[in-house]
Amino acid sequence: MPHVISDSMDPVEHVDGRFYTSKASFRAVTRAHGLTEVGNEKFKPKQRATDLKTTKERRKQDVQKAIARYKAGQRPKRD
Repeated sequence: MPHVISDSMDPVEHVDGRFYTSKASFRAVTRAHGLTEVGNEKFKPKQRATDLKTTKERRKQDVQKAIARYKAGQRPKRD
């Protein structure tokens, strides 16, 4: 037997002061007021702030520079 999710729910008061027993009408009023139902948010995918390939190459160059400075006798100053 298929599992069916019903549209009915216990009476719930909404922002407009009315009570709703239908999930569909509750959600319609929620959207009409510009609200978001908790748990149903759709987040935008996160975009990388930097290009991964460029960052990796720059990190490699920085490490190579640090090694070259160390081999040249340069040491970090200690306070």
